[in-house]
Amino acid sequence: MRTGEGCGLTAADTHGILLRSEHEILRSSDSLEWQSFYASHQRENPYADAFRANEHHLIIVHMNGPVRIRRELSGERREARIGTGGLFFLPAQRDFGVALLAPLETVHLYVSRALTDAAVRELCRDDIDAVEFLPRMGEHDPLLEQLARLACTMMKEKQSDLFADSVARLIAAQLVRHHAIARQTELPRITGLQPSQMARVRAVVAEKMEAPLSVDDLARAANLSPIHFARQFKRSTGRAPYQYIIEQRVERARELLRGDLPIAEIAVRCGFTHQEHLTRIFGRTTGVTPGAYRRSIR
Repeated sequence: MRTGEGCGLTAADTHGILLRSEHEILRSSDSLEWQSFYASHQRENPYADAFRANEHHLIIVHMNGPVRIRRELSGERREARIGTGGLFFLPAQRDFGVALLAPLETVHLYVSRALTDAAVRELCRDDIDAVEFLPRMGEHDPLLEQLARLACTMMKEKQSDLFADSVARLIAAQLVRHHAIARQTELPRITGLQPSQMARVRAVVAEKMEAPLSVDDLARAANLSPIHFARQFKRSTGRAPYQYIIEQRVERARELLRGDLPIAEIAVRCGFTHQEHLTRIFGRTTGVTPGAYRRSIR
């Protein structure tokens, strides 16, 4: 199984369900270089097959229905009629068999086990090896359904890995809190960041603007765990860490557009992957393209 390091997770990192000829993939994150999770939106046609274990957790959310599904797992066969919003969750490292008995529209999400391991360390009193994730078939989880629909929007808008990482962390935390057997820890009170912590976070973003920044980077600057940091940061600023990073990158781009640097160079200096990425985010934030903005201030 190929890892997604460096080029992001793709369909090659999945069980292979999506590679079957019966299915029509409407959108996927293959070309978006998301490191923390993989997403696809497709129409599936009836099939039956067995699949080897995968290193990532698989979440399937039914976008229509009801439809009958048959699953074989650990020697047990179960069949259920699953409606819209129904959840199919297969923990990592589990062989399984599945039969889809009628056409179905789905969203598949593959979440990096490294993220759920990190969530376990933050949210549980048990060791990682002692935490058992529970397979699901037909249950409803409103948050996971909402995040699956959000993933569809993210693929359509070609959202960055920074946004995807934040969403993947939400998914990982939800799996640990509600789909695992573990002794949960009590989360610290949300009081906001101290001024000194906020100053260090701002400094890291300013100093490493060109580098790929993550929630982990900002959390380390504040000397907090990533989940705790994200909650405290939002209390202090009213927005998620990834939103703050994007705002700062756009603001730096505004400053550089006052000069004569090529827009492609500005994109690199502000931490965007390429000029089209800058144009898309800059336009969404300001309502104009970088070129139009530059012309308006001259």
